[in-house]
Amino acid sequence: MIKVTLKDGSVKELESACSVFDVAKEISPRLAKAACVAKIDGEIKDLRTVIDSDCTLEILTFDDEDGKKAFRHTASHILAQAVKRLYPEVKLAIGPAIDNGFYYDFDKDTPFMPEDLEAIEAEMKKIVKEDLKLEQFEMAPADAIKYLKEIDEPYKVELCEEHAGKNEPISFYKQGEFTDLCAGPHLMSTGYVKAFKLTSCTGAYWRGSEKNKMLSRIYATAFPKASELEAYLNMIEEAKKRDHRKLGKELELFTIMDEGPGFPFFLPKGMTLKNTLIDYWRQIHTRDGYVEISTPIMLNRQLWETSGHWDHYKENMYTTVIDDTEFAIKPMNCPGGILVYKSKPRSYRDLPIRMGELGLVHRHEKSGALHGLMRVRCFTQDDAHIFMTPDQITDEIKGVVRLIDEVYKLFGFKYHVELSTQPEDSMGSQEDWDMATEGLRKALDSLGLPYVVNEGDGAFYGPKIDFHLEDSLGRTWQCGTIQLDFQLPMRFELEYTGADGEKHRPIMIHRVVFGSIERFIGILTEHFAGAFPIWLAPVQVELMPIADRHNEFTSKVAAELKKRGIRVEVDGRSEKIGFKIREAQLQKIPYMLVIGDKEVETENVSIRCRKRGDIGTMSVSDFCDMVEKEIREKTIITD
Repeated sequence: MIKVTLKDGSVKELESACSVFDVAKEISPRLAKAACVAKIDGEIKDLRTVIDSDCTLEILTFDDEDGKKAFRHTASHILAQAVKRLYPEVKLAIGPAIDNGFYYDFDKDTPFMPEDLEAIEAEMKKIVKEDLKLEQFEMAPADAIKYLKEIDEPYKVELCEEHAGKNEPISFYKQGEFTDLCAGPHLMSTGYVKAFKLTSCTGAYWRGSEKNKMLSRIYATAFPKASELEAYLNMIEEAKKRDHRKLGKELELFTIMDEGPGFPFFLPKGMTLKNTLIDYWRQIHTRDGYVEISTPIMLNRQLWETSGHWDHYKENMYTTVIDDTEFAIKPMNCPGGILVYKSKPRSYRDLPIRMGELGLVHRHEKSGALHGLMRVRCFTQDDAHIFMTPDQITDEIKGVVRLIDEVYKLFGFKYHVELSTQPEDSMGSQEDWDMATEGLRKALDSLGLPYVVNEGDGAFYGPKIDFHLEDSLGRTWQCGTIQLDFQLPMRFELEYTGADGEKHRPIMIHRVVFGSIERFIGILTEHFAGAFPIWLAPVQVELMPIADRHNEFTSKVAAELKKRGIRVEVDGRSEKIGFKIREAQLQKIPYMLVIGDKEVETENVSIRCRKRGDIGTMSVSDFCDMVEKEIREKTIITD
């Protein structure tokens, strides 16, 4: 009898060896239909894998990340098969699953055109309809290389030769007449891939190096159901409308110029938005006992060697020489914060010390990775560093988690949490890493906060908690982070005097809430489609006199609103009122006040709301009271 322990802890007994797919059918026909791959004793395997000994088994569907990858990897093989049917002379490179889809690289004499994608999609549909079984087989390395040379697939030969030295069998997958070098896993057959879309084609260097040949890459996505594909494509179209680069230009928030690629210029309205966010940041941090500091933008090489950045991060740093000494522009604020801590003796009575810094940092990014405000070369990091005793770890982490939770909920974001553990390129003792990781885990558990463990993705100096927020389109962004650090206090020989009169080493938390203020503005712009809540809106109220004779009263209204701290603009152009309203709507201004003869006579204003349309007339004082309340309470009215 073979005992199979399922995900829920129950044990299923098998009388004889059978495939995972057969087990799935016995559990539930619906599960078998939805199944993509399986996790057997922690390893991802095909459903066709035979179970012949006791094991743990988890059957994965498209809802699981590994199931999704296998589904889309199978779709990439369908794409490659379709291309080979239509263009037999094309050579195959690689075709992995990626976030939200997959791609395949091809060596083709002329690039693919949009009309080619239509033909390829049609051929893919035929392959799906044929419901071809995917079959795995293996060859000895020498035989695999010989076979790939015979079918003239030079890129596959190169990949195969790299693994030949291991002297392990080489894995292939076959579906119909098509065979591809691949370790898998894959779906049972092509018929499972019901809905797919080829989204674009572009150039891509083989293995990402400009020294190699430029290949043709086809990007695509795939889903089990047509309705899921349609929803995704609609989301992509909506995302294009919300692109912060497009809205940033239209709303006059920021620009990127050729004179400074990756270095954003904030325009007056963008600075109003940025400063409002900073004001809010300062308010909540002052409330929570943080003090604000500012440290130099450039510090010498010795500091960065002590911190470990020179060895672990130098390729991302901008450096220069001053008076024969190497300096680096700071990519991070933490070493400067540490020097502030060291500026005077510290006692256990001083701890915890919470130091906040809105520091401008610079990091070298490749030009191809730059993307509006989302990926830049300089940004304002809303940093804070907390210096504490070991027994303060849990409470301090819980305090930071509560702060981040408050901020994200204010903007209407959902989020999930990941605990990232020790990477390969780490420094410090295993004992310190274990203690730091356990400290983060204990804080999350005591808060009852669900989280997933992201193995090996911690910072080089310590484990971290990452907050991935979800925007209004369901996209996720990694923003907030909490990193627990035993290493830098040791490397910088930080100390405090304990209650016993002896010297002790503090523990350090690195944390951000927005992450990068610039990037957070980009995320907010897309989340709200540029229609910011009134407390954030660069212009909160637009005044619209119908004719020149209404200008005097309009000026009085503007003065009263400004006196009450409300950001106001006057559209005094000689245009029809309908045109002015449309312009203000395009500028996403929360409130528009129309002023004509009736308003002048009654000393009231006619109010139009960006979201609700006309909402009637009101006295200037009552309108100011209403707007002030919305600003004070940071009301969010989603458009």
